[in-house]
Amino acid sequence: MLQRCLDLLAPALQKPGAVVVDCTLGLGGHSEALLTQFPEAHLIGLDRDKEALRLSGERLAPFGDRVTLVHAIYADLAEVLDGLRIPAVQGILFDLGVSSMQLDEADRGFAYAQDAPLDMRMDQTTGISAAEVLNTYAPGELVRILRQYGEEKQAKRIVSAVVREREKEPFSNSARLVELIRDALPQAAKRTGGNPAKRTFQALRIEVNGELSGLERAIPAAVDRIAVGGRIAVLSYHSLEDRLVKQVFAAGATSTAPPGLPVVPEKYQPKLKLLTRGAELPTEEEIAENRRAAPARFRGVERIREARL
Repeated sequence: MLQRCLDLLAPALQKPGAVVVDCTLGLGGHSEALLTQFPEAHLIGLDRDKEALRLSGERLAPFGDRVTLVHAIYADLAEVLDGLRIPAVQGILFDLGVSSMQLDEADRGFAYAQDAPLDMRMDQTTGISAAEVLNTYAPGELVRILRQYGEEKQAKRIVSAVVREREKEPFSNSARLVELIRDALPQAAKRTGGNPAKRTFQALRIEVNGELSGLERAIPAAVDRIAVGGRIAVLSYHSLEDRLVKQVFAAGATSTAPPGLPVVPEKYQPKLKLLTRGAELPTEEEIAENRRAAPARFRGVERIREARL
């Protein structure tokens, strides 16, 4: 859905001096496209993964001083802009979830289709690993994580098996966890929804990286720091992310005036305009070209009023 992102951001980025923030830099594919299509724009790229910053830095080197790369999580968007002395920007892009680089590197432990250390940290210099979560969290906390972040209906079954097995030997690799999940689930649960380990791996990844709590800070910060006429584009990959984005965007696009006012004062008027009707889905052609795009949900807004949320 890259072209859809570019098209939505275009009206805000075609003017000289426009600044766009790629909050999820990854390998720099989106950033390269933004810099190419909008030759007057300056790009700020954020990523918590130092290896991603190194590789994207090499990719974006031809654009010279039009690029500023920062080792930071998107939750720190406001602090990054403050540090750069930039009060407002014209475009902000989020491509949430796990980057292709992280999925494809076996030793990162994100993919359940291959055996690897259970790490799952996007920034491997800090935080606890997925193995530590499995081996040290209380059973009730593990059940909560699987239910809340993975929407796993069989959370109790899986956690009971995890607790039983970790007493014998701590978890360290993904293959053992995948096998445990397959054995723990009833046959009916294995026949739907793809790989039965998918939801557990998603839940662990979200917990390890604090993804939802970070997004709860990042989306309001993006709304706060986008200039009037500026636009925000968000690609999310599961319902929890999309729901959070939808709620923030909908609140900004809704009047807060008490009912019955004959004239609505400006302070009550919407601050955002929705640019997508609901969440847009990838086309069949896009899914055929990149199967990882299948769960993508795309939303965009424009800032239409100066007062901040």
